[in-house]
Amino acid sequence: MSGQNELYPLKLEQMTLREKIGQMLLCGFHGTEAAGDVDDFLRKYPIGGVIYFARNVESPEQVERLSSGLQRIAVDSGNVPLWISIDQEGGMVARITEGIALMPGQMAIAAAGSIEDAYQAAYISGVELRSMGINMNFAPVLDVNNNAANPVIGVRSFGESPQSVAEYGARSIAGVQDAGISATAKHFPGHGDTDTDSHLDLPVITHTRERVERVELIPFRAAIAAGVDAMMSAHIYFPALEPERLPVTLSRAVLSGLLRQELGYEGMIVTDCMEMDAIAANYGTVDAAVMAVEAGADLVLISHTAHLQAGAFEALLAAVQSGRISEARIDESVTRLLKYKAKRGLLDNGMGAGNDEVHDEVATSLSAEALTDPASIKHQERNHSLHQEVARRISENSITLVRDQLNMLPLKPERTLVITVATAVTTIADEQLTQVVTLGSALSHCGLDVVDVTVTPEEVAIRSARLLQAAEEDDIRQIIVGTYNAGSASGDPQCRLIGWLQQLGKPLAVVALRSPYDLLAIPDAQVYVAAYESRPLAMESVARALMGRIPFAGKLPVSIK
Repeated sequence: MSGQNELYPLKLEQMTLREKIGQMLLCGFHGTEAAGDVDDFLRKYPIGGVIYFARNVESPEQVERLSSGLQRIAVDSGNVPLWISIDQEGGMVARITEGIALMPGQMAIAAAGSIEDAYQAAYISGVELRSMGINMNFAPVLDVNNNAANPVIGVRSFGESPQSVAEYGARSIAGVQDAGISATAKHFPGHGDTDTDSHLDLPVITHTRERVERVELIPFRAAIAAGVDAMMSAHIYFPALEPERLPVTLSRAVLSGLLRQELGYEGMIVTDCMEMDAIAANYGTVDAAVMAVEAGADLVLISHTAHLQAGAFEALLAAVQSGRISEARIDESVTRLLKYKAKRGLLDNGMGAGNDEVHDEVATSLSAEALTDPASIKHQERNHSLHQEVARRISENSITLVRDQLNMLPLKPERTLVITVATAVTTIADEQLTQVVTLGSALSHCGLDVVDVTVTPEEVAIRSARLLQAAEEDDIRQIIVGTYNAGSASGDPQCRLIGWLQQLGKPLAVVALRSPYDLLAIPDAQVYVAAYESRPLAMESVARALMGRIPFAGKLPVSIK
């Protein structure tokens, strides 16, 4: 490590101002190949890294080729190897969903009740990401979700208890980083108690400093103690922390004062995307990039638009040349960024390095019963059967029976109407979702006689009469409705439909396929199950639980009062 410690100061001295400014930008792009616009951009601007979205993904093999190609362009251009980052939280927020062992999301992991599950899920995800050339994951989410109306965090959080979020978060960080890539704790200092999506507007949290210390900051303190490589700032205004009306991302008082000086954080500070409306609509992406660096950010994330990325680069360059930002301030961030690139092996070969001793140790613990040769996990790092088994175990243990006042479960072997409200993108964080498995099809695979109906949230009101007519048929003996964010502003048609179906007098169960808070909108639901997500694995798990094939083992990580 001493050689690496000597490497990044030397590297810094050899870098031009343009190269140093470039290291502070993390940019998204369109396309699935290391060619065309992204090739041109990387050769013109020596940026520090890229971020992948679903638009960049076709398969794990293609992502691996893409990562290798991008690193080759960077190195051939005389640039420092790239951070290749992604939002792979698991559950409902994941950019790569096929050809890997997609882990349950954070609230499902917490519902399953094992902190070691958090480690194993994060470790496996990290191993699979690293096998594709990805070296930074924007996870875990350390927001304490204690606001049922939160439109953007919800099941992305480990729950409402600061201590629980801290414990699960610290183990997740260890898992990601033991796999050899950088974890990112987000969204500092906490996005859990908002009812506004910062993709769309600037949320304001008016809690006192004492309350922020007691709730929001506890998981982030634990992340710092766990040695997290990166911390992502929230586009939220905290009046108790910042005297001016500035979001955390642009606040020197919060980033340099609270996070660096008071909390003693020495890792990388990365902004959330500067094209989100909380920033772009109020300050402008380009101008805000300069403000974020002045505040103390090391990496400025601009996820989508090339001319804004180029504009931010030129604006930062001009700010240093004019004296608005000192070159010493730039050197401070670049030194830190190069330090962590060295830590993750990027200055050795551009592709990153893992900890093989940790890899062997974890492989042994994961495979004590499943594998006779623990080292074999290293030869198939994606979609390994052991990885899939861990995901399935967590998923099955997460399914939560909140109430069964009708003694309806397990389901009787009778003809059943199953209405699945399909997944819908309700926030940019979701990006895109596809309904691969319905609740009805999952139950049918378990042997239940099913009438399987799927409707989008927008179609519920339009098709309510037909759905009621189907439910009234004499051969329909029981009804199951899989809701999707029924408690949101757009969820009223789902609630009305359930009310009408209840009037038929037939046994009816509600399964929340995302937010467990749906029960607040349908408090008279007599049978209620929380599944936390509607990915295919969760659908299979909840179907097995409804049929009595597995027990309902989950516990709610949030209060539903």
